[in-house]
Amino acid sequence: MAVFETSRSLNEGVRADARGVFASLIGAVVAWNDRRVTRNALSCLTSRELDDIGLSRGDIYNV
Repeated sequence: MAVFETSRSLNEGVRADARGVFASLIGAVVAWNDRRVTRNALSCLTSRELDDIGLSRGDIYNV
């Protein structure tokens, strides 16, 4: 016996996928901006300050 769900529209799955893609895109932009802000803040520190936290200028990009 087959069971069909009739209470849900066919487009609901497409909307859910679009929301997931949109949420992933927003998450990626937020993560990129966090990394950018962190790199800029670390770039403003002196070499002595970077050494105090165990970093060098070359490490800033990888953080």
